[in-house]
Amino acid sequence: MLLELRVKDFGIIEEINWSLGSGLNVITGETGAGKSLVVDALEALLAGNVCGEVIRHGADEACLEGVFSLPKDESFAPLRELLVQNGLVGDEELLVINGEFRRQGRRLFRVNRQAVSRGLLHQIGRFLIDVYGQSEHLSLLNIDYHLDFLDAYARTLELRRRFTARALQLAQVERELKALVEQEKDLSRREEFLRFQVDEIRQAELREEEEMALERERAILASAEKLKAVSYEAYRAIYGDEASLSAAPALDRLNEAVLEMKKVAELDASLRLPLEFLEETISGLTEVAREIRAYSDRQEYDPKQLEAIELRLEGIRSLKRKYGQTVTEILDHLVKIEKELEGLSHLVEKQPQLEETRRRLREEMEGIAFELSQARGEAAVRLIAQVKKELQDLNMSRVEFEVALTREPASEGILFPDGECYAFAKEGADRVEFMAATNPGEPLKPLARIASTGEISRFMLALKGALAEADSIPVLIFDEIDIGVGGRSGEIVGRKLWTLGCNRQVICVTHLPQIAAFADAHYNVHKETAGRRTLSVIQVLRGDSQIGELAVMLGGPQRTEASLRNARELVQKAGAWKEDHGGGIKSQKGGMNE
Repeated sequence: MLLELRVKDFGIIEEINWSLGSGLNVITGETGAGKSLVVDALEALLAGNVCGEVIRHGADEACLEGVFSLPKDESFAPLRELLVQNGLVGDEELLVINGEFRRQGRRLFRVNRQAVSRGLLHQIGRFLIDVYGQSEHLSLLNIDYHLDFLDAYARTLELRRRFTARALQLAQVERELKALVEQEKDLSRREEFLRFQVDEIRQAELREEEEMALERERAILASAEKLKAVSYEAYRAIYGDEASLSAAPALDRLNEAVLEMKKVAELDASLRLPLEFLEETISGLTEVAREIRAYSDRQEYDPKQLEAIELRLEGIRSLKRKYGQTVTEILDHLVKIEKELEGLSHLVEKQPQLEETRRRLREEMEGIAFELSQARGEAAVRLIAQVKKELQDLNMSRVEFEVALTREPASEGILFPDGECYAFAKEGADRVEFMAATNPGEPLKPLARIASTGEISRFMLALKGALAEADSIPVLIFDEIDIGVGGRSGEIVGRKLWTLGCNRQVICVTHLPQIAAFADAHYNVHKETAGRRTLSVIQVLRGDSQIGELAVMLGGPQRTEASLRNARELVQKAGAWKEDHGGGIKSQKGGMNE
C-alpha cells in the first residue's frame, strides 16, 4: 500500500507530507481547495507526466515522492520480477519512487534511488494504482487487461500459463521449420558446392610442411649440374684423382704429415695425442670425401621430376587462393565444411521431427484452448450476474454490463470441437472486452466510451467489487465518485468503498458525508493564506475534528447542534455497519482513526 506521499511545489501545494492509513482513506474539503491535486500528484508521479503549468508559481521544479510497502505476497511477484530484471531491488519491504519535474521540461525519475526511464516508471505504476475519475490511468478501461481480469476471476491463470508455454514452444518450432524451408531451396546447391570443395581438398592429399620440402627439392633440382661440379671439385681437393694436375690433395699432404709426426713422436711421447688426432682426421676426411663423391654422382638434372614438383606446388598455390593462406588453413577449412555437410544432412533429418513436434503441440493447445474458452464463458456469466448485483446496490440497475467473449476464424488457427479453426495468441483463442450501456435502449459500448466521470467511477466501483479477489492492484483511487449521487446512494457507495478497502488500500475524494463517514482514515484539504500566497494544506481528522468536518459537509460552514448530531449519527451508523459486516477485518486494516 501507499505509506507516504510527499509533494513539493505542485499546483497550489507548497509542501505536504501525507502519511496514509490502510483500508479506506477519504479526502474532503471545499471545492477548489486542492483535493484532487493530491490525487493528481500521485498519478503524475507514477505516470511520469507533469506539464510546466502545474509547477507552483515562483518555483523552478516540482518534486514528488511515494513510499509503498511491498509485502512478500504472490500477487506482487510480477512487480518484484520487473524490479529484479531492471536492477531496482532495494529494501525488500519498501518501494520508493521519486520524480523531479523542472519548468524547462527536464524530468528525472528514480526507483529505489536508481534512475529509470519514464516508460519503466509507467510499467511499475500500472502494478501499483488504478485511478478512477478524470484519468487515463485506468486498467479496466484498457482492453488489454480484460482477459487478465477474467482469467483471474475464473481462476484459469494456471491453465493459461500452460497454453502460453506451448504457444511459445510452437512459435519456436514454426521459426525453425520456416528456416528449414527457406534453406531447403538452396540446400542441394550448397551441398553440391561443399562436396566439390571436400573432394578437391581431399584428393590433393595435403601434408603439413609439404610445401616447404617441395620448395627445397625444386631448388636442388634446378641447380643439379652446378651442385655436381662443385661437389666433385671439393672431392678432388680432398681425395684427388688420376687426372688431377694440381697440387697434391689434402689427404696426401695429411698422410705425409702423419709419417713425419710418427718420427717425432718416437722421440717425444708428448706428441702422441696430436698424432692420434691427425690419424683420426685422415679417417674422417676419407669418409667425408666418399660421401661428397657419392653426392656428386647422384646429382643428375631431371626435367620430368622438376616439372612434377612445379605442378604440385602450383596445385597447392591454387588451393591456397581458394581456401586459405597456408596448408594448415586449408586443412582447417576442410574440417569446417565437413561439419557443415554433416549439419545439412541433420537438417534434412530434423524436419520430420519438427513437424511431429508441431503436430503434438497444436493438438495439446487445441485441448487447452477449448478448456480455457469453456471456463471463461462460464466465468463471464457469473461475472455479469455479480456486476449487475453490485450495480443494483449502487442504484444503477438500469445499467447493462456484458462480457464480450469472441473468437476470430482463421484457416491456420486452432481447431475447436465445432469444426472451426480460430486464430490464437499466447493467451488462447479468445478475445475479451467488457461492454456497458448506461441508459436503456442504448447499445452496449466499450467501457472507455461511458460518458460521465461519476458514472465511470461508480461503474468501476461495481466492477472492482465483483473482481475484488481477482484484481491484484493494491491501491485504488476514486476521484469525484459522488457526482450525481444522493445521500441514500452515497451510503451504499461508502459501504462498497469500505468493503473494497478490506483487502486493499482505497483513496476516495468526496463531497458526500455519507461516504466520508465510512473512512478508516479521514483527511481534510483546505486553503491557507501565507503572505500574498494561497497554499493547499492536508490535515488528518480524528474524533471531534472528523465530526466537525462531516457537520460542515451536512449543514454548511456554520456548524449547528443539529448538524453535529447528524454527523455523529452518520459515524455511529457507519461504524455499526462495519462491525456487523467486517468482523475481524477492522483490526487487520488498522487505520489512522483508531
